[in-house]
Amino acid sequence: MITSFQMRAARALLGIDQKTLAELAGVSLPTIQRMEASTGNVRGVVDTLTKVVDAFNRAGVDLIGEHARSENGGRGVRLREPGPPRRVGIQIEAERDDAL
Repeated sequence: MITSFQMRAARALLGIDQKTLAELAGVSLPTIQRMEASTGNVRGVVDTLTKVVDAFNRAGVDLIGEHARSENGGRGVRLREPGPPRRVGIQIEAERDDAL
């Protein structure tokens, strides 16, 4: 499961907006908006949730579950590689421009 708080935190780590996340996951912008507007665990079609989680994984973000191993417990997000937030949105735009 992923929470709306994790989604917003993961986007912040990557420095991307909702539209870019929707593009990365292959889902619609209203779907991302609905998911982030929920409270607690995000609910929706399993395939859609999987696409969003996979998009975060491909971008280098680990989602930490409620009972997953973590130094201090609890849910969260972390970048696999230390350093400043990655500008995935800029990379997506550059790839899109190259395709044109």
